[in-house]
Amino acid sequence: MIAIFPAGAAALAIVSGAALAQSADFDAAKVFGAREAISNLSLSPDGRKIAYIVPTVGAGSALYTIDLDSTEPAKRALADSGDPDRLQRCNWVSNTRLVCTVYGVIDKAYLEILPFTRTFAVDVGGGNPKMLSNRENANSLYQSLGGGDVVDWLPDEDGMVLMTRNYVPQAKIGSLIEKKAEGLGVDRINTSTLSSQRVEPARDGAVEYISDGKGVVRIAGYQHIRGETGQASGIINYFFRMKGQRNWIPFGQFDSVKDTGFNPYSVDAERDVVYGMMKKDGRWAAYEMPLDGSDKATLIYAHPDVDVGGFRYVGRQRRVVGVSYTTDKTSVHYIDPAIEKLRISLEKAVPGKSLSVVDASRDESRLLLFGGNDTDPGAYYLFDRPSRQLAKVLDVRPQLTGRAIAEMKSISYKAADGTMIPAYLQIPVGMEGKKVPAIVMPHGGPSSRDYWGFDWLSAFFVARGYAVIQPQFRGSSGYGDAWFQKNGFQSWKVAIGDVNDAGRYLIGQGIADPGKVAIFGWSYGGYAALQSAVTEPGLFKAVVAVAPVTDLNELKEESRNWTNFRIVSDYIGSGPHIAEGSPARHADRIKAPVLLFHGEKDRNVRIGESRLMDSRLASAGVPHEFVAYPKLDHYLEDSAVREQMLRKSDEFIRKAMGM
Repeated sequence: MIAIFPAGAAALAIVSGAALAQSADFDAAKVFGAREAISNLSLSPDGRKIAYIVPTVGAGSALYTIDLDSTEPAKRALADSGDPDRLQRCNWVSNTRLVCTVYGVIDKAYLEILPFTRTFAVDVGGGNPKMLSNRENANSLYQSLGGGDVVDWLPDEDGMVLMTRNYVPQAKIGSLIEKKAEGLGVDRINTSTLSSQRVEPARDGAVEYISDGKGVVRIAGYQHIRGETGQASGIINYFFRMKGQRNWIPFGQFDSVKDTGFNPYSVDAERDVVYGMMKKDGRWAAYEMPLDGSDKATLIYAHPDVDVGGFRYVGRQRRVVGVSYTTDKTSVHYIDPAIEKLRISLEKAVPGKSLSVVDASRDESRLLLFGGNDTDPGAYYLFDRPSRQLAKVLDVRPQLTGRAIAEMKSISYKAADGTMIPAYLQIPVGMEGKKVPAIVMPHGGPSSRDYWGFDWLSAFFVARGYAVIQPQFRGSSGYGDAWFQKNGFQSWKVAIGDVNDAGRYLIGQGIADPGKVAIFGWSYGGYAALQSAVTEPGLFKAVVAVAPVTDLNELKEESRNWTNFRIVSDYIGSGPHIAEGSPARHADRIKAPVLLFHGEKDRNVRIGESRLMDSRLASAGVPHEFVAYPKLDHYLEDSAVREQMLRKSDEFIRKAMGM
């Protein structure tokens, strides 16, 4: 078996990667700011072809496919500009056809930014494109933002999928003709001809359907709406079917706000059980429950210190083989001994890398794997079971081949109240034991956490000579209810205190001088960076915030016209913490220079928050700069933009530190 590389510009990057990494003029901002050379890989049913997405100019992307049994270069099937939509993922529905999803945002009236998805099918060569999502027309009463999801890949029926579709009622003025179907239904669709069969009728309030991997929908979930307000409650009422029956039976209720009840994930048709998550002792745990009406949940795995993160799947039927969880590193508790034995054997061939199954052929004779670690951005491998051959297929960031990347160490430091806070620490290669400039980098969310492994953002700053600490402050998810507290907004004083203590740790341990510590954050991390500068004006010498929350009341108001407004409002809360915890209201307390970045099409955190901060900093006379990107959203998915952001941030921090 041979190594396979993408065609065009991506191939040039791979060829020149090692030389570039070792050259004296290594441009860290350009290399680390570049989007991944390949992403969203999938394996055809026969295991002979791979599809993957390659970044193009701006936020654009292109879909490539390659025949593993041929020496021909990869073929470009299609491309998009990224404005307004970009390829999100593509999966094989037969050996010659793929189903893809695009995501994007559009500007509408009332200053709203509307996110949307659409799903379509296309041949390997880009021919015969078909829109699988329902289309609205002039008679539609409103526009559906969701384009539906594939709930079953129907592995025994080439070119067919079981897919949810949003139905919008239609009515024509002056005519008696109307279509009343409304809500989420499920259709069996021929992706080549668009002929379809209704499997589940459109149901108003339906939000989820779970198939058994054999074409039978076994579970349906309905969102509970509060009274006549039209506001979502976050409560999902689930129903199930017994094997061979059509009538729906109440299954249970899951409250996504309070995290109570059983949250179903997938159905195993052979064992006639549903796998799902439920809280145990204040932490997420994995369970299975029979679909026979007995309501008897059996524990699969729970960890005493951290939450279970989710399930691991193999094959086109999404067969559950294990449960993942993260302490300092991510591990998997396997319930399939054969897969666990295979993983252990394969990891001996790629020492130091943790392997995970990405996709599999229909008969699972060929597996597509990913392997990486903290010092290696990773690569994809193909394992052929009959021949026992493992071959590297593609590198994620070939331009970093041969480049020494600093190890990500798992540490803990003491907060002001004595609590030990877990964190990840990277020190530039060859600088251990020496004082270096440093950056505290709080993660986004706040209901999120950092993970051990390659991180392009922290890796850039470490390559530029900074030590980087990523604190898992209280308010982070993954450590159970007690650690999460109320959340990083309502419990901001604890969360921000932990972030500040990370800066003090760097100084106290002699890693950095007091005048050489900055803070950099994205989204909630940007909020934490600004609020840290408010509460500890002399601690950080520079503040960089990307897409930050700056006013908690403004964050609530951004959901005013949406059905989740009540949920968001309750999550952020009301009371004195709104004013106290909003950095835009205390800009006059900030003493360090501030650099802001924000995309104008950001749906997660509106750009108005950075504009407000910009105005307040100007009024307070705080040295600062604000950079807006007109066509980008929350994630700034543009290599040139990311390069500029990294370069400007580095220069800004160095200047503030007098370097």
